[in-house]
Amino acid sequence: MAFTLQQKSLTFNAQKEISVANDGGNLTNDAGIVLVAEFLKQIHFDQLLAQYVHIPDPRCFVRHEWLEVLKQWLYQLIAGYSRDRDANTLQYDRLFQEALKQKQLSSQSMMSTLLHTLTEENVAQLSQLAKKLADFGMDHQNNQHFVLDLDSTSCTTYGQQEEAEFIYHYGINGYHPFVAFEGLTGLALDVRHRHGKSYTSTHAEEYLVEMLDRYQQRSEDPLLLVRGDSGFAKPEIYEQCEQRGVHYVIKLKNNARLIDQAQHQVQYTNGTNYTKTEQQYFKIHYQANSWDRPRTVAMKATRKGGYFLFSEFQFVVTDFADLSPQTIFQLYQKRGNMENFIKEMKTGFFADKTDSHSFLANKARLALSFIAYNIIHLMKQLTFPQTKKATVIDTIRFQLFHIAGRVTEHARKIQIHLSSTNVYNALFWEVLTRIQRLNL
Repeated sequence: MAFTLQQKSLTFNAQKEISVANDGGNLTNDAGIVLVAEFLKQIHFDQLLAQYVHIPDPRCFVRHEWLEVLKQWLYQLIAGYSRDRDANTLQYDRLFQEALKQKQLSSQSMMSTLLHTLTEENVAQLSQLAKKLADFGMDHQNNQHFVLDLDSTSCTTYGQQEEAEFIYHYGINGYHPFVAFEGLTGLALDVRHRHGKSYTSTHAEEYLVEMLDRYQQRSEDPLLLVRGDSGFAKPEIYEQCEQRGVHYVIKLKNNARLIDQAQHQVQYTNGTNYTKTEQQYFKIHYQANSWDRPRTVAMKATRKGGYFLFSEFQFVVTDFADLSPQTIFQLYQKRGNMENFIKEMKTGFFADKTDSHSFLANKARLALSFIAYNIIHLMKQLTFPQTKKATVIDTIRFQLFHIAGRVTEHARKIQIHLSSTNVYNALFWEVLTRIQRLNL
């Protein structure tokens, strides 16, 4: 690898002459990525990749198989390298070479070629692989309940990308994908790339039907719950859930009729302390003009401290007719974890990266982030200590992946030398031990 030798004197310590230079040899900043390599071996990821993803390759004299390039891309996302050009340096990292079992890794140009080789069918195959990882995690977790959290999010664009439009809800130009997570485990169930002019509610009922078809068939859980914000407040959504025996809690948009009913429900008492915020909960039977029947609607009215009147109202429609309105809102508010899952996928695994002009290429980027997210979420679920299972990817990289190290080779033995001053040394060895004890 060609690089410019740099050396500079440092002045922070007047008592000593100190200089810094980039002549330390082929060290790695990512020695902890061997944990990912060991985990992927334990879950038979290479076999899954070969089973689900089939990329046609008419090339002659192939140096890099497409699946090898895909796997390198996933490693870079997991390690926190968001720029495609980072491959030009990482291809010489000995640790990455050993983790990927390749003597020579791909450069940016090879990864770009792959990105524009992928077809719609290939991108669908990548999504299927990510969903298989989610299925694997849910099978292992064996929860009695299944919570389907639905939402949409934004992927900002800054150029002339295909099918990018102005999204009024977010006030930005970009794409507007659907996302679905399992609310109890945090595993990503689906990420559906859409053009920017799609409203949240556009084809939401078809999306729900597809998700229910998949997860009702594989689930024998006694309780399946659908949660969504007001973008999913459509009578077609409620009807699908009711016909299938699926519970739902979905936020309603405020309207004059609902607010009027809520204002008639709130109670003012002589003992009220108006300096403190107060909340009251109610439950009514309500039928909107577009509904074919009345449904249960839970209401939450809030009066801010220092004010005399209740001025904030929230409404949730549900089939839980026998639950208290407080319990219904508690069920809905747990959906807030989904915002953290979305943030993790976008900022931690670069799901909102839209560097390519092509809509399909950006769709492929999103699918790769989908896979990387589920790999790490599955790794946390299966191998992390209980106190670390909620750790976000930035912290995982800091504590476990970004470890200084050096690779040496003697005959047929390869030794990875980790920094002896790693503060999180005990955690590294505990996670490695747990990975190697997996019996899947």
